[in-house]
This record gives sequence, structure tokens and C-alpha cells, in this order.
Amino acid sequence: MKEIIYTNDRIKDRFASKIAPAQAEVKAFVAEHGDKSLGEITVAQVYQGMRGMTALICETSKLDPNEGIRFRGYSIPELQKLLPKYPGGQEPLPEALFHLILMNEMPNDDDVRRLSNSWARRAIVPLHVFKSIDALPMRSHPMTQFVVGIMALRTESEFGKAYARGINKSEYWEYTYEDAMNLLARLPRVAAYIYRRAYKNGDHIEPDPKLDWAGNFAHMLGYDSEEFRELMRLYLTIHSDHEGGNVSAHAVHLVGSALSDAYQSFAAGMNGLAGPLHGLANQEVIKWTFEMLEQLGTQEPSKEQVVKYTLDTLAAGQVIPGFGHAVLRKTDPRYMAQREFALKHMPEDPLFKVISTIFEVVPPTLEATGKVKNPYPNVDAHSGQLLMHYGMVEYDFYTVLFGVSRALGVLANLIWDRALAMPIERPGSSTTELLKQKFKA
Repeated sequence: MKEIIYTNDRIKDRFASKIAPAQAEVKAFVAEHGDKSLGEITVAQVYQGMRGMTALICETSKLDPNEGIRFRGYSIPELQKLLPKYPGGQEPLPEALFHLILMNEMPNDDDVRRLSNSWARRAIVPLHVFKSIDALPMRSHPMTQFVVGIMALRTESEFGKAYARGINKSEYWEYTYEDAMNLLARLPRVAAYIYRRAYKNGDHIEPDPKLDWAGNFAHMLGYDSEEFRELMRLYLTIHSDHEGGNVSAHAVHLVGSALSDAYQSFAAGMNGLAGPLHGLANQEVIKWTFEMLEQLGTQEPSKEQVVKYTLDTLAAGQVIPGFGHAVLRKTDPRYMAQREFALKHMPEDPLFKVISTIFEVVPPTLEATGKVKNPYPNVDAHSGQLLMHYGMVEYDFYTVLFGVSRALGVLANLIWDRALAMPIERPGSSTTELLKQKFKA
């Protein structure tokens, strides 16, 4: 008899009802169009990180070079208006965003409350997870601690247990759903534990199940102002998903395609997120900004000073962190959402004024070099300033916040990968010598 892990899970039941129609739609589409080409692959694309190659399916979001990210077709400004909010709040709830991208339905307040309650019930973290983190040296980067915590949670994998017993392929999604929901519920607790361990002398704060997911995360971190909770709601929503080709999303999908469970797959994605060219960039932005202020000897640099420092950075063979994007050809809408938050809550903040100056002068400076086609700021260029304003000065931790958010998108996609029985990912490869021979005149 099939094990029932949770009862009265209306979200799970509703998701189950969507699987058969989605499977039929995909099957019919492939049957009709499976032999059609999506375009040619150039030699340059193979050598340059597969830029522009359509090679993945990601149902939850799509990144348009000129419009920015859309979640199930909705832009960030639209989501800020339409998604349910915490009572008295103005920013969208991350639970609502997860419901939207998983179910492809705009949730109502009851949907969000039900999801929030489910995560609160699932949020108990086993003691051995904290012990695993504590076994690491205190100097370990927070992302290292985060990945260790995720892997320690794998002892709780429902998919792993079920697969070992032997289950039908049609049931894979159910246990992946349970793992994803449990992982999402527990990640804020693990992340907050790391923060308090590393920076607050191990003075840990117990969760408050009466709060929403983001509000409780802020509480466990030690920030109980309603403004910071609102920031967390916005931050965790806008960082959640960025279609399927970015390193963290692709890594989760790739590892998951081998039937690795949600914990293994998500840990792989987080190791990718920790790279300086991906999620670690938010840390690098603040570091670069502070180094600039120190070298210039002022907290109020002029536009001319910022331009010169930017050019000096480029001349030293370094990049300007937080500017440029592999896909975007305009200012990241996620950047603008954060800028609007700052204009509303902290327009006179000295660091915000510096970030505003950087925003004004860096793109045209980069463009003038003739070497940068997309010089606009991405999401990382602003998030650190907001966190700094409320006292979270430990920028080594910022990528962990990014990771908690990114879990929403990649785990929703992993559930759909299982529901649609996506195969193992195994692209072909070549050697330079073989390509030379292929294109010999």
C-alpha cells in the first residue's frame, strides 16, 4: 500500500490534478513539432558558455533581454500589485510567488495562508544538522556551512527512502514534492542558525510559527522591524527564479535529472551560486564599493571620482561587480524594485546615495569603452545597500540569503521535472581537433 506522508494537503492535490493534462500537452506538442529545429548552434556558442542556445525547458519563468524576468508571464511590477501581502504590508509574500510558479495560478489569501501553515508544520530541523554545521571551523564561508547543512538534511529525504523501497516512476513527483516542501520550510532555520553562529556569538533565536515565511526568517536572523521583514519579503520574491539557464537553476536541473533527490540537487545549485560570477556577486559589489570609498578618502564621492575609479578598476584587468548580465540588455527590473524600496524607506541613506551615483555613471562609462554591450546594473548591484541600512553588515552572508530565495524557483522546477518525467540530461560534446576537421575547407 502506498504511504501517505501528509493528509489534507490541498496544494498537493491540486498540483496532482494538473499533471496528466500537462503530460498530454507536452506529448502532443513533441509529437507534432519534435523534428523541427529551434535554430543553429554556432562554434562560438559552444566555446562561449552556450550563450543564446535554447536547450532547456523552464516553465516557471522567462528572461527577456529587453523586458527582464517574468514569472509565469507576470513582470515584477505586476507581481508587486497582484500577489497577496502580509496584513498591513505592501510587498508580495514569497509563499504567494511559489504558489504561482508551481501551480501556474494566481493565489488568493487562503492559498498563501495554507502554504505558509504547511511550511511552519514542516520546519523542524533535526539536531544532527546543527551539529554538522558546528563541526566546521568558524572561519568557513557561510555558503560552505549552508551546503553542509543542506546535505545533512538529506537524512530526511522522503524520495530517497521511497526509491530504496521501490516505487513506480509515476510516484517520483510525490516524494520530490515532499522533499521540496520540507526543504523550503527548513532552509530559513538553517540559514539563520549559520548567521547567528558566525556573527552573533551563537546566540540563536527560536522560530515564531505565527509569522509568515520571510517574516519568521527575519525574526530568526535577529531583525524584528517590520521594514526589514518587508525587505525580506521583497528580496526573497525577486531573487527566486531567473529561468533555467543560470548556473544555480541549471545545476539543480542537471543533477536532478540523474534522479538525485532534492537535497543533493539543491546543494549542487548552491555550490554554483557561491561562484563570484553568479550569486557571490552581491558580496563583491559591497566590497568594491567600500574599497572605492576607502581609496578615495570620502563617503560622498563625486561623479568624476566614481568614473575615474571605474576606469582604474578596468585598467587593472578587473570587472565592475553588479554590472552586466549574460542575457539582460537593460537595467534589471529586480534592481529597480530594490531602488524603489530604498527611495521609499531610506532616501537619505549615505550608502544609497553612493549606489545612486554608481548607477548614474557606471553604465555610460562602461559603454564608452566599447567593450561592454550590456553595461546595466543587475540585481546584485543594490541588494547589499539595503541590507547594510538595517544593520546586516556581514556581507559574506548575503549569498546565503540569495540561496534561500533561489530555492523557491529551482525546487518548483524540480517538482515539475519529476511530474513530466524529464530524462537524464546528456548533451554531446566534441574536441577542438574534431571541430577543426569538420570545418576544413
